[in-house]
Amino acid sequence: MKAKDILPDGQNELERNGVVIRKGSVGAFLANARIWCDATAASAQRATAERDIIEVLPALRELGLFEILSIRDPALQRLVESAVS
Repeated sequence: MKAKDILPDGQNELERNGVVIRKGSVGAFLANARIWCDATAASAQRATAERDIIEVLPALRELGLFEILSIRDPALQRLVESAVS
């Protein structure tokens, strides 16, 4: 399966079970996770990253991301587990 089989060119989002999944959801999560896990990041950056991580979790759960991949950073794992969808 190719990415275009999930979201064709020109389509930026899809809705599954009432959850909107945007094309950049996984990439945004990864970028924000890097900031959130960076001990040298400013507290305001980490707070923004945390808010954005929590916001995208319903889409990632609907995709089944965490059924296949696990988070290696224990603190980030706790954040993801504690954020109820």
